[in-house]
Amino acid sequence: MNTLSGLDATFLYLETPQMPMHVGSFCLYELPDTPRFSLHKAISAHIGQRLHLAAVFTRKLGFMPLDLGHPVWLQAGEVDLGFHIRKVKGRALPLAQAQTLAAELHSGLIDRSRPLWEFHVFDRVLCPDGTVCGALYSKIHHATLDGKSGTILTQAMMDVGPTPRAVPPPDEKPRKAQSLKVGQMLGAVFSNSLAQYAKLARALPQAAQALGSTVARQSLQGKGSGLRPKSPFTLAPMTDFNVAVGTARSFGTASIPFEDCRAMAQAAGGSFNDIVLWICATALRSYLAQHGSIPRKPLLAAMPVSLREEGNTDYSTQASMTVVALGTHLAQPLKRLQAIMDSTAKVKTAMVQLKGMLPTDYPSLLAPWIVGGVAKAAFKTYSATGLSHRLPMVANLVISNVPGPRVPLYLAGARMQTFHPMSIVVHGIALNITVQTYAGSVDFGVIADAQAVPQVQDLTQALVAAFEEGRTLLGAAPAAAPVARATKKQSGPTKATAPRWGTAAKAATVKSPSKKQPAKRA
Repeated sequence: MNTLSGLDATFLYLETPQMPMHVGSFCLYELPDTPRFSLHKAISAHIGQRLHLAAVFTRKLGFMPLDLGHPVWLQAGEVDLGFHIRKVKGRALPLAQAQTLAAELHSGLIDRSRPLWEFHVFDRVLCPDGTVCGALYSKIHHATLDGKSGTILTQAMMDVGPTPRAVPPPDEKPRKAQSLKVGQMLGAVFSNSLAQYAKLARALPQAAQALGSTVARQSLQGKGSGLRPKSPFTLAPMTDFNVAVGTARSFGTASIPFEDCRAMAQAAGGSFNDIVLWICATALRSYLAQHGSIPRKPLLAAMPVSLREEGNTDYSTQASMTVVALGTHLAQPLKRLQAIMDSTAKVKTAMVQLKGMLPTDYPSLLAPWIVGGVAKAAFKTYSATGLSHRLPMVANLVISNVPGPRVPLYLAGARMQTFHPMSIVVHGIALNITVQTYAGSVDFGVIADAQAVPQVQDLTQALVAAFEEGRTLLGAAPAAAPVARATKKQSGPTKATAPRWGTAAKAATVKSPSKKQPAKRA
């Protein structure tokens, strides 16, 4: 019996109409030069032949009697492709309208009585440059996969050329819908709980020791040098992003060249992730200056960290969360970058010790009642009492960086041009920026509560402007005209070749500010 892990089940327990717990993407496709080609029909036939390649497509939830424990995965039997792969009505929809529809679809809950996925296909989308392409909005519940396993799923379902590869048929006949007896399910609850209690008991001493040493090291920074010991725990400053969320979403996209970002990281002496965080921080500073004010304390970003072992291809969530300071209070961009690099370095040091001990599971017995009941009561209190405007959060937003395929991919003969993610927002953290690298591009997907971030296009435009600023600042000289794009419900489908780092690039390595002369705040 395949019982959901505690982390996967938690996404079900926390879900409300205001907080759907699925992840998705909005991707543009170059249509093949075939008369009367229908992307919807092609994808339906293509996926229908590959359902057996991914358990995501053919399994559904089985709930314990009286919700006594975590749900289990059951074989769904015959999958209704007409329900799961839907054609969006309308001919040659403008891209702005297509993205608006994607944002609306992203706010709806997935039917839990069926496999937890939906594809919505736009046969024709009219882009601002006058070209016509196709589009696919997909959503899959976070209970069944995380970002890394989503990439694994993408690679399994797609091809590296316009001609789909031959896929062997399933080894056995389609299974009938699976059901379990009450005794089996109750036995699974108790056996799972006993196993998890034993696992926690074995891991607790080592985890406590590692956590204690990490906290002590961070809290004693500065001791002996005349500086006050620093607290290892800080709260995020209040912003318009930190409010209770409703059911409406705003969605925007931006794309920038991957090679330039990687070269910027090399010039700065940091990582690609550091540059992504700096671009986001610089854009957020610009957005806040335009729509309010810049907090005197740095914004804090919650950043998912993969716990997946090398070679693990399970379709489950194997991730934890850490917090990075974005240096948004610093006006000088190089000091902002150095602050981010200092923060990520501390996170990396802590994760080395804690990564193997961070739990992704917990005992099943009564978890739906305890976890779900407590969480939903807290959410109701938070949104109904005005605490959302007074209670500081541990982070202002989520920034996630998901590595993707470096070569163009094809789905049912259509070339995927963009890969813009659409993730989750929750009460108190109403903004999520997810980054997907794909075929020489860095594709941003910005999803937010529509009231918290109504002008999402200003933020996506600021992302591109931050990239251009960073490329100039760090000595990048593109070999061709800039190809960066930013859209809110608007983006051209053309994927230009990413320019290479110019020969006149400077080795502008960022240096740490002197301890005797700390960086001044803006």
